[in-house]
Amino acid sequence: MMHWLPCWLLCAALSLTPNAHGKELNGFVLDEPLVPAKEIVRGGPPRDGIPSLKEPQFVAADEADYLGTKDRVLGIDRNGERRAYPVRILNYHEVVNDNVGGETIVITYCPLCGTGMAFVGTVGERPLEFGVSGLLYNSDVLMFDRQTESLWSQIKKLAINGPLKGSALEQVALSHTTWQDWRTRHPDTTVLSNDTGYRRNYEVDPYPNYGRDQKLYFPVSKTSRAYKRKELVMGLEINQQFRAYPFKELKAGPTRFSDTFQGEQFEVLYHPANATARIMDDSGQEIPTTLAFWFAWYAFHPDTEVYRNN
Repeated sequence: MMHWLPCWLLCAALSLTPNAHGKELNGFVLDEPLVPAKEIVRGGPPRDGIPSLKEPQFVAADEADYLGTKDRVLGIDRNGERRAYPVRILNYHEVVNDNVGGETIVITYCPLCGTGMAFVGTVGERPLEFGVSGLLYNSDVLMFDRQTESLWSQIKKLAINGPLKGSALEQVALSHTTWQDWRTRHPDTTVLSNDTGYRRNYEVDPYPNYGRDQKLYFPVSKTSRAYKRKELVMGLEINQQFRAYPFKELKAGPTRFSDTFQGEQFEVLYHPANATARIMDDSGQEIPTTLAFWFAWYAFHPDTEVYRNN
């Protein structure tokens, strides 16, 4: 049953069906969305065709024998808890609705953009549960909340359609690194169990070689040839201004250096062995950043500044 993903990707690429007239897509009516409606497309699966996880189960690090040292994980350190979410599982679910130390947290991953992002899962004081809409904008997953069926753009961190249109999600720090790195830094971590309640072969990558070639399955609104499409960048937002740290530039410089953006000083830590980077503020706290493919970061932030190692 693991062959369905390449099939839907092929079918979607051959028959993109944008909607510019408020018609229904996957059961969602686009009512003057905050992005061009014609650029919202079906990704292939229907609503909930990619099932999000609710009430996830975790195991101790020593019990996670389904992970290799180089496997990618998204790691969160919040409210006194450390948790790792293997990308090999997130490839099949994309959204994990979790509770971390009593706080509603949603973990999200878009395989097409390479973006792992975590958010406080409440708007105002209202906790929300998120699912996968089966729709894309700029090749990035559009989530929806089950309480209002509003559509949310992961990278924009914003509800773009529905009753909560215009509401923003608060991003929280999330490490996108190797299992070995995360476990070394946080030996007390727990790990998302591969016993998810769904019949999936998490040993099989449904997107083989996607991150290594330059092909895109879906169109994006803005493009740049400054870097290869799948070049990894660490994206930073401060005061609604954006800066990208391409790994190509980081490789050419020191692995640890001070930098300033929008009047704020911080320290950049680059870990080439683990293909990851972090930014720490002057108190030693990690600042939320987004690891992404260059094409995805640029599509959403064409006015981004770019760090260059001169």
